[in-house]
Amino acid sequence: MASSDDNKNNNNNNDVVTDFFPFYRLYKDGRVERFYELAGVHKVPPSLEDPTTGVSSKDVTISAHVSARLYLPKNTAPNKKLPVLVYYHGGGLVIGSAFFKTEHCYLNHLVFESNCIAISVDYRLAPEHDIPTIYQDCWDALQWVTSHSVSDTINKDPYIENHGDFNRVFVGGDSAGGNIVYNMIMGAGREKLIEDVKLLGAILAFPYLIIPSIENFDKGLAYKLWNNICPLSKGGNDNPMVNPVSTKSPALSMLGCSRLFVCTGEKDELVSPEVGTKFVEAVKKSGWKGEIELIEVEGEGHVFQCENPQSEKSKDLIKHMASFIQRK
Repeated sequence: MASSDDNKNNNNNNDVVTDFFPFYRLYKDGRVERFYELAGVHKVPPSLEDPTTGVSSKDVTISAHVSARLYLPKNTAPNKKLPVLVYYHGGGLVIGSAFFKTEHCYLNHLVFESNCIAISVDYRLAPEHDIPTIYQDCWDALQWVTSHSVSDTINKDPYIENHGDFNRVFVGGDSAGGNIVYNMIMGAGREKLIEDVKLLGAILAFPYLIIPSIENFDKGLAYKLWNNICPLSKGGNDNPMVNPVSTKSPALSMLGCSRLFVCTGEKDELVSPEVGTKFVEAVKKSGWKGEIELIEVEGEGHVFQCENPQSEKSKDLIKHMASFIQRK
């Protein structure tokens, strides 16, 4: 029979430390309950040939902590080389998966339109893991992809080995994935990728970045979420991992890619479109030598094209991204 002390301990373990709707609930014993689990959001398997796009997909294990879903367009000739897109899903760094139905459907459409190989990375999440761990997972995945350019690399995947054009490597992501992309291209400016592969371009769609100079920034959900997973004691919203114009940030002129594509939504409820505008202005002023494109989609909210990739405005945005990837 359980003692009263045992019951007390069990009750304490069930105490909620953080209740952060609509993302997650953290309990005293370290358990994390994610609200999408209660809403019926679910994972879907890869498909040999998607019935709508013809894109094939499969899942791979990259390391003990990182996996990915790979996508290959239909009717790809045996040795045809295609652009490579390393993609990071959104979810505020606390929810989401490369294997969710929404992500899977969106990537099928993006790969079909872009005629590229995509590697959609499934990384560990906060609050169980700290932010640097998440970035390290994503960097390790990027390095694994570029390792396919070395002839004697083990753990190669045929999609990437047979079809990857390592002169056309891109990173892309939406929301928190856009934040990850920002940190990946800053990392690529400081540290070489395997075989000195260069990133040709980066897509930051509705990027989860915080610029404190924007009015009312401290009242928004993005601010509150970041301070739950990266407390003020660790730099909070002035942390260079989320604030690209922080005085603590490395110079934006160090961005390790040749092209940038940034898109925002006029009615974005999570991240003000002004964040994207100010980021682009700061990059231009930094002396960075690359090309940059900024699109603000009128009348649309946060990552709308992921939720419904077949709407007319979604198709238009995906075509812009495809053009960015395909342009030589």
